[in-house]
Amino acid sequence: MMNCKNCNSEVAQNFCPNCGQAANPARIDGLYILSEIGKVFQLEKGIFYTIRELIMRPGRSIRDFLAGNRDKLIKPLTFVIVTSVIYSLFNRLTHFEDKYIADMGLEQTEAVSVMRFIQGNYEYANILAGFFIAFWNKLLFRKYQFNFFEILILCCYVVGMFMLIYFVFAVLQVLMKFNFIEVATVIGAFYSTWAMGQFFDGKRIVNYVKAFFAYILGFIAFIVAASIVGVIIFILFKP
Repeated sequence: MMNCKNCNSEVAQNFCPNCGQAANPARIDGLYILSEIGKVFQLEKGIFYTIRELIMRPGRSIRDFLAGNRDKLIKPLTFVIVTSVIYSLFNRLTHFEDKYIADMGLEQTEAVSVMRFIQGNYEYANILAGFFIAFWNKLLFRKYQFNFFEILILCCYVVGMFMLIYFVFAVLQVLMKFNFIEVATVIGAFYSTWAMGQFFDGKRIVNYVKAFFAYILGFIAFIVAASIVGVIIFILFKP
């Protein structure tokens, strides 16, 4: 019999019956740090399985998640945040988007403030984009009995995959010195349309058309909202 190092309760087995802490917590070493990193990026809770399912059968896997089978896929908000962080870290290390901004001649315009705002807040920006896309999905697929927040779950997974697609092509762009931004955008839009159309009813062609317009209109609404915020920031902080 020993006392828990966390709450001082008596512990007779491997875990404290009061707070759940291990009777003999692992020593903090290199393996502990790697384990903590894995927890942050959800590596031990199926991020690779989630990615595979979202590639192979996005509509079915997200429907299963909404129906209650929630142990296999990682949480949607966690997924979009993790994928956004991965993309953001790569961009900050390589600054590959800076060349994209320069090639378009946006350095001294209000548009660059929008780009910088999104670059610095991809995690929040993508969740916000999910809200706009979910709104248009709810409007165009209103006959389906999914509430707004269930559709938002769909959009979080879709936007998260969109960021992974961008990340893959960003790596290719840095390695091959070729502009893949347009390619990533087209493939991301195709994937988003396919995933959302499959979610509602993949057997109906019209659903893919609706999904495409929901994605485009939602993305445009997000850009407009982000532009308004960016212009305000540009005006307030312009030298």
